Amino acid sequence: MRVLLIGSGGREHALAWALSASPLLTKLWVAPGNPGIAALAETVPIAADDLSGLVEFALENDVDLVIPGPEAPLVAGLADGMAEALIECCGPTKAAARLEGSKAFAKEVAEAAGVPTARFEVFTDAELARDFATRRGAPLVVKADGLAGGKGVVVAATEAEALEAIDRLIAAGPVLIEECLSGPEVSLFALCDGANAIFLGTARDHKRVGDGDTGPNTGGMGAISPAPDFDPAPAMDRIIRPVLAEMLRRGTPFRGVLFAGLMLTPDGVALIEFNVRFGDPECQALMARLQSDLLPALVAACQGELGSFELRFRSETSCAVVMAAQGYPGAPVTGTVISGLDRAAAVPGALVFHAGTRVTDGQVIAAGGRVLTLCGTGPDAAAARMVAYEAVDAINWPGGFCRRDIGV
Repeated sequence: MRVLLIGSGGREHALAWALSASPLLTKLWVAPGNPGIAALAETVPIAADDLSGLVEFALENDVDLVIPGPEAPLVAGLADGMAEALIECCGPTKAAARLEGSKAFAKEVAEAAGVPTARFEVFTDAELARDFATRRGAPLVVKADGLAGGKGVVVAATEAEALEAIDRLIAAGPVLIEECLSGPEVSLFALCDGANAIFLGTARDHKRVGDGDTGPNTGGMGAISPAPDFDPAPAMDRIIRPVLAEMLRRGTPFRGVLFAGLMLTPDGVALIEFNVRFGDPECQALMARLQSDLLPALVAACQGELGSFELRFRSETSCAVVMAAQGYPGAPVTGTVISGLDRAAAVPGALVFHAGTRVTDGQVIAAGGRVLTLCGTGPDAAAARMVAYEAVDAINWPGGFCRRDIGV
């Protein structure tokens, strides 16, 4: 099969690594890719948000399957454009991608499907939102309704934090104000074909920038898979499949990867939000454990034939640690030199995935906020963490940092 993978981050590097092992694969392109991906596939200089350019490339190169990595192209209608060109795309249509593109829409679908989720209100007027937050009192969760690159959620412990978040986020569009649920979080992934859903793994992400879950939210500083002490079967039955049925009932069947952010509250599992693609860095941890060939499952999802599929995972645990540039999640310091990548990759059980890197004069240079993911696999969480941090310590990058408590 001739496959076009879209994206340039650690998630896409992990997917390229997994796909490159498939006996079905005859050619893999990645647009735009990164230096790590370039060792596995042919990278093409087309931006992930250049929908017409991606469709044109897929047509000109007889692409059999398009695999979107990030959410923005899906929310913008990438799958619809590929469908018009008669090219299979393992991702939801623009209408179905609203599950991530609009948190208010996702809440509406969840309520219609009978899925447990936090109580919420939607506001477009800042004064009304501020008044509501003052009356309800902290803690509250303030969310941007639309895409915000993983930085549109504020868990406000005080009224002042809630008001600041409202003023900042409402300038870009509607905001949701939710009750603040408590408990461990779990990321649950399912592969869907419109009518059927199969389990695609779990992980526990670490969102805040600092050790001990301190500091601002980020796109993700690390993840461990599988999520400890969590049985995914009830959540598949009570959350994923009812939402899939509700989307089908609405005439907007969901195909692709459905990512449910869940909270294990004292009253049971509750939905926090949906994403319509693999997580990052959860995907890196998942791919390190995946035993099955991913490619035929993605094809089956496109063709409505997932009913007989079951993906198998190794029993080991994987720990993915993100190395970010100083300044992240604010303005990252770019242009710093990274060395020791070969030493890190040589650590037994370790994988090195590039994200925000470029190569200049033969040197690997930091070119973004989240720059590398070091993934370790072992028989249990402690062993996986040991491998991951051994790989981290093999990297020589004074301009970078990471959390030291991923998977704890």
